[in-house]
Amino acid sequence: MKGKISSRAAMAVVIANMIGTGVFTSLGFQLTSITNTWSIIFLWSLGAIMAISGALSYAELGTKLTRSGGEYHFLSIVYNKFIGYLSGWASLTVGFAAPIALAAMAAGAYTERYLNLNGKLIASLLIVGVSFFHMFNLKKSSQFQNITTFIKVIVILAFILIGLFTSSEVSSFDWSNNWQNEIFLPSFAISLVYVSYSFSGWNAASYIVDEIKDVNRNLPIALIGGTLLVSVLYLVLQIIFLKQVPIFQLKGQVEIGQIVADTIFGSIGGKIISSLIAFMLISSISAMVWVGSRVTKAMAEDYKLWQPLGKVNKNEIPNRAIILQALISLLMVFTGSFNQVLTYSAFILQLFVSLTVLSLFFIRKNKDLTGYKSPLFPIPQLIFLLISLWILIYLLVEQPMESLLGIGILLLGALSFILNKKIESNNQS
Repeated sequence: MKGKISSRAAMAVVIANMIGTGVFTSLGFQLTSITNTWSIIFLWSLGAIMAISGALSYAELGTKLTRSGGEYHFLSIVYNKFIGYLSGWASLTVGFAAPIALAAMAAGAYTERYLNLNGKLIASLLIVGVSFFHMFNLKKSSQFQNITTFIKVIVILAFILIGLFTSSEVSSFDWSNNWQNEIFLPSFAISLVYVSYSFSGWNAASYIVDEIKDVNRNLPIALIGGTLLVSVLYLVLQIIFLKQVPIFQLKGQVEIGQIVADTIFGSIGGKIISSLIAFMLISSISAMVWVGSRVTKAMAEDYKLWQPLGKVNKNEIPNRAIILQALISLLMVFTGSFNQVLTYSAFILQLFVSLTVLSLFFIRKNKDLTGYKSPLFPIPQLIFLLISLWILIYLLVEQPMESLLGIGILLLGALSFILNKKIESNNQS
């Protein structure tokens, strides 16, 4: 039990991973084509339903297939090593590196006007600094995550309460019946991509199963409790954004939180709130650095090609995995736009979480496995898979270039799997 974390700390990891870039940035992209308030509420409600359904599924998988690694471990056991490997490759290349890059880019966008520094330079410094911090001590990483997550929730609650009771002369509200047309548009499905990305992170605790005390009890509490809390905060926060600012100021903008903060609090208050939002994004980077490196470590334990990345320090921290993840994130910061990185990473991640949720149908056939059981099975799982299939199809149709880029990344993963097999066969001969 020594060195392991509680359900509260595991839930903090989930909340910190979820409350990140998407909630403060994606509304601007949605409003370029979806403007009805009912449509926006429906979008975020679908995202919440999907995340909760996924959390229920991962809670069962994580308590029955107990090992750190998330999708990598689950898919390797349920399907085969190749699919599991591709999932691990996806986590290594974009699953965590991309959200780290996006959160850092957003933090840079929120602070560059105040610090008089280039946003990408700020993003790079954050990635390097946070990664360095996590290379020493699990206990300190956990404490930092608990404290910053608590501050993050308090700031969002304060933002919501002040926004609710602050009047606005002009808002983005549109309560007409136009939503009946909007929800059938292709752009609605694309907007759902941004929302599902905003909710990503609900599965975070499943990546660090080995570091959680009493997994059968604490993993479901962390996954489901954290997801429920964040879902409520997200829905209310979008209403606050729409209530306070006219739609023309929000359309296509990344720094939604900053725009709303400037409107509510004025330039000085807006500066303070923007700084707090940037701080919250740092907390998200921290959580993803911690969790993502554990997937790489799990792969390194199983595959010769990645073995050097599995080396840990005296405190059992996989420093090399953290360094590689940071380097990939830095590459994304300097080679892609925010929107491009989000879209191609969303396609890959959606594909593998869908395969993971689907795997629960096969796990249920094994009566020897004990652990948490998802209530109302298979209804939450079917809801998740149907929404996920909708997202994947529309990504391929509407964003073919980014989707093909995601598929290209998986092909590179397949080549590295073949290379690993050759290395292992050479070592045996």
